[in-house]
Amino acid sequence: MVHPSVLAAALRTAGARAWLVHDFRGSNPVFAQLLGTRLFLTRRAFLLLCDGEAPRLLLSGVDATPEVADRLPGVVVERYTRWTEIEAWLRERVAPFGAAAMEYSPGGALPAASWVDGGTLDLVRAAGIEVTPSADLVQLAVATWGDAGLASHRAAMAHAVATKDLAFEHVRARVAAGERCTEREVQALILEQFERRGVVTADPPVVAVNAHSGDPHYVPSDGSSAEIGAGDWLLVDLWCREPHDAAVYADITWVAQVGGELPDARRAVFDVVARARDAVVADVRERAVAGATVLGFELDRIARGVVEDAGHGAAFVHRTGHSLSPGDAVHGLGANLDDLETHDTRPLRPGLGFTVEPGVYLPEFGVRLEIDVYLGPNGPMVTSPVQTAPVLLHA
Repeated sequence: MVHPSVLAAALRTAGARAWLVHDFRGSNPVFAQLLGTRLFLTRRAFLLLCDGEAPRLLLSGVDATPEVADRLPGVVVERYTRWTEIEAWLRERVAPFGAAAMEYSPGGALPAASWVDGGTLDLVRAAGIEVTPSADLVQLAVATWGDAGLASHRAAMAHAVATKDLAFEHVRARVAAGERCTEREVQALILEQFERRGVVTADPPVVAVNAHSGDPHYVPSDGSSAEIGAGDWLLVDLWCREPHDAAVYADITWVAQVGGELPDARRAVFDVVARARDAVVADVRERAVAGATVLGFELDRIARGVVEDAGHGAAFVHRTGHSLSPGDAVHGLGANLDDLETHDTRPLRPGLGFTVEPGVYLPEFGVRLEIDVYLGPNGPMVTSPVQTAPVLLHA
């Protein structure tokens, strides 16, 4: 269960008196993160958190087994049988607070912070409870890394970087020897390395050559895998974490020229994307020195401005970065660097981490340069190597 001191600080910082977390059969990832364990639940569940009181967990009598209470010391487990008892519990336990934060985003502005269905919102509001967004509470309570999270992230990063280097060397050696090499083959090598190193990944890595690298989410398959040869452009995006719930992903993207001369067009686009990435990091550092708050959408605007000024704005088709937080999802529960897909107004608070990954995607090739950043107590830390030039995979 989230530590009481962490919860109290989160509630105070976010200005919330109560936090009501609803889950139905694993529908809300915040629920398990707050409990610190995954329960097998078949019915509706509500978790009520407030400063100075023990957490209250409302479960169906079918789900409220003795084992649940044993796994959640300090949590008051309450039971319901009839749906009317849920309504009565909301009126009795939650309504006195007047308002409660929930995983709800007004107007659907932040889908990544909105997990409560409309009908449940109706139910809660009908009990006389004002519903407020919990997005910042979630960041403060479950998205911050802590020392253990940072250590796990650094360990995963070492594996990710070493695996990326092995993948590039495999391509270089195969092409230099005149042997056939495919995207699918390199993807399989990366997954094999992850298994050997004891790290896990949510999805297969991106290995994209030439025009495939111009598709932001291209992933090779048996039916699409292209050969990699001399003169080609290669993009590799890979992510992994240690296999435990407190682990934080490492997530990086690098690009390479496979033999031959590096075309000016590729180098020029690389330089644009690198400037956009570096401008974001510089802004975060400047604000940290000044003690100023930075919001997610503001960093996206900075990167996007650099790319637009270079004439490639229409080819920057995704947000600048996503949250990294403890748990099994590579896209975390904190603020994203986004003013394109959403207008993310969440503040990037100390203890949070995120990727910075601007990109330019053209019909012939694409460039994405992804690094990871952690907002430590002494300022922002870039936790990954920073690519300053395309890797040249020459014989």
